[in-house]
Amino acid sequence: MGALAVTAFAAMILSAADGAGTGVSTLRSLGVFAVLTLAAHLVVRWWAPSADPVLLPCVVLLNGLGLVLIERLDHENPLSSGSTQSSDAAHQLIWTGIGIVLFALVLAVVRDHTTPAKFGYTCGLAGLGALLVPALLPSRFSEVNGGKSWILLHGFSIQPGEFAKVLLLIFVASFLVANRELFTSAGHRFLGMTFPRLRDLGPLLLVTVAAVLVLMYEKNLGFSLLVFGTVLAMIYIATDRVSWLIVGFIMFAIGATLAYQLFPHVRVRVEVWHDPFATYYTTGYQISQALFGMATGGLLGTGIGAGRPQEVPFAKTDFIISTIGEELGLVGLTAVIVVFLILTIRGFSAALNTRDAFGKLLGGGLSFSIGWQLFVVVGGVTKLIPLTGLTTPFMSYGGSSLLANYIIVALLIRISHDARTAPPPPVRPPVALAEARTEHVSRRWLAKPQ
Repeated sequence: MGALAVTAFAAMILSAADGAGTGVSTLRSLGVFAVLTLAAHLVVRWWAPSADPVLLPCVVLLNGLGLVLIERLDHENPLSSGSTQSSDAAHQLIWTGIGIVLFALVLAVVRDHTTPAKFGYTCGLAGLGALLVPALLPSRFSEVNGGKSWILLHGFSIQPGEFAKVLLLIFVASFLVANRELFTSAGHRFLGMTFPRLRDLGPLLLVTVAAVLVLMYEKNLGFSLLVFGTVLAMIYIATDRVSWLIVGFIMFAIGATLAYQLFPHVRVRVEVWHDPFATYYTTGYQISQALFGMATGGLLGTGIGAGRPQEVPFAKTDFIISTIGEELGLVGLTAVIVVFLILTIRGFSAALNTRDAFGKLLGGGLSFSIGWQLFVVVGGVTKLIPLTGLTTPFMSYGGSSLLANYIIVALLIRISHDARTAPPPPVRPPVALAEARTEHVSRRWLAKPQ
C-alpha cells in the first residue's frame, strides 16, 4: 500500500501540473496499475506466502514511478503538431500487465527454486540462441539506432538478450555447482594465489566468450559488460578466490582495449565521456543536456511536470535517471537508488538464507545483476563512466527489460520463500566418544580481549 500511495501522490502532482485535461486518463491508468499490483500481491500470498515481504513493494514503487515519469514525458512529446500525444505510458502499462502474468507463471511453474538447475545446459544453449537470432537476421528486422539486438516484425519489437541474460545466469549457477570442487581445489599456484586450469573453465569460458562476442558484433557493449560482470561476480561467490577477480579484470582490460580499437562508436563514447562539452552540438549533446538538467534540479528538484527533461534525447529509456534528477532532485534520485539498494540487499539475503549452493549462486547472481545494471546506468548518466546504452530496471520505457526483470524478481521471491520454509537440518544424536569418528576441525585465531 505504501508503494501505491507514493505512486498515487506522484500521479496527482503530475495531474495538477498538467491541468485537469489529463486527470481522468491519469486516474484510469493509476486504477489499472493498482489492480495489477494487487493481483501480483495475491499471487505471492498464494504461491510464496513466506517470501520476503519487501521485494514486491520495492518493484511496485519503481515500476509505478517509472510509469508516472513516462506519462509526464508523453505530455511533452506529441506525435504531431496537433494535440494528439504519444502513448508510451499506455504501452508500458500493457507491458506491466504482461510482466505480472509472467511473474505469476514463474511462481506457479517453478515450485522449487532448484528445478532450473536440472536444465542448466539447455538454458545455456537457449540463451546463446536468443543472442544469435538478432545477429543472423537482416538489419531491417534487427537494427535500431545502429545496434543489432532486436527482433522487429510488423510494428512488434522485442530484445531477446534480456531473456538470454536470465537463461545464461541459470546455466552459470548450475555449472559452478556441478564443478565447484574443480574451481576451489585444483589449479596452479602463482604469486601466492591459485589460478584455475584452462580445461576446468571449458563450457563456462566458451559460453561467456561466445555471448560477449555476439553482443560485440551486435554493438550492444553495455549488455556485454552486464553479462561479463555478473558472471565474474558469481564465480567469485562460488570460489571466494581473489585470483578470479584478477583474471576477470585482465580480461576486461583486454576486451575494452580491443573494443576501443575496433569499434568507432566506442571511441566516440569514450571521447564524449572525457569532455562532452567539446562536442556539445553533436555527440556530446545528450550527456550535456542531462548534466544541465540534473544541475537545474539541485537538491529538491523542480517538481514533477515543472522541469524540461524532454530536452534530453531518449529521456524515457537510457536517460530516465536524468529526468528523476531534474524533477525530483538529488533527494529524489538518492531515494530511488536506496530502493534499488534495498531490493538488491534483500535479494542477497534470500540467497544467503537458502541452504543449497544453486540457490545461493542463482539468487546472488540475479541480485547482483540488478545492482550492477543500476550502477552502470547511473554511472553513465552522471559521467562517472562512459555511456553504455543500458536501461534502468523497472523504470525505463521498454517491454523486454520489464518482462525479464519481473522474471528475475519472481525467481528471487521463490528462493526467498524456499529459504524461509526449509526445515532445519536434523540434529545428530550424541555418540559415545569411543564410537565417534575422527573429524578434521579448522582452527580460527580470534583476537584476545583487551
